[in-house]
Amino acid sequence: MRPLAASLLLAGIWTAPVLAQGDPHQHHHHHQAAPAAASPSQAHASHSHDVGPSGATYDLRWLDAMVQHHTGALRMSEFVFNIGHPGVGALANGIWREQAREIKAMAQWRKAWYPEAPVYPVALRPGGDPNSMGSLERMGAAQIQAMQMMGSTPTKANRLVWFLEGMIAHHGGALQMAHDALNKSGNTTVRRLAREIIVAQRAEIIELRRMLRLEGLIKPEYSQYDALFGF
Repeated sequence: MRPLAASLLLAGIWTAPVLAQGDPHQHHHHHQAAPAAASPSQAHASHSHDVGPSGATYDLRWLDAMVQHHTGALRMSEFVFNIGHPGVGALANGIWREQAREIKAMAQWRKAWYPEAPVYPVALRPGGDPNSMGSLERMGAAQIQAMQMMGSTPTKANRLVWFLEGMIAHHGGALQMAHDALNKSGNTTVRRLAREIIVAQRAEIIELRRMLRLEGLIKPEYSQYDALFGF
């Protein structure tokens, strides 16, 4: 396990991947996609990233959601660390390092800003008061899965396109969340992170598209998040 992953595990904000039998890159148990399954980008894009209205608990909700979202990116990246395809492993490792660093920072901010918050990730209860800690509930498994945007587990044969297409959709979710924070948060640290996420992930989306073009893949859906590139 990477040193930073170990520290995140001890902090309770990241769980080590479960290794699947047969393929060292298949870290998690998800249902295997059928031959007629949706494309990787469609599978990853079918999730909501709404953390609720602005209010006194907004930054806490946003941090918890973004930690889960980043965790999904870490796990996706692990499937292609040693894929042997030019540039892909290096890009995946870069995404892993940067988002692991941000997870660690967000955990520190959460502890400092919300010492009274429960240790588990929270979300706003339906109809709850966005200004009240009492209106928060434990983030459910379905909510965590939606935030992580893992989609179906790839095979060795399809993991290259699964990662490239899936990470575009995953980054698109992060762009949506970053803009949500810029619209709703008054916290300068959260707003700075949101801008940093936009800058970093728009550059990575452009690089992911370039890699897909090398595979002969050019689809309109790869550009669906371009309107979120600015702030």
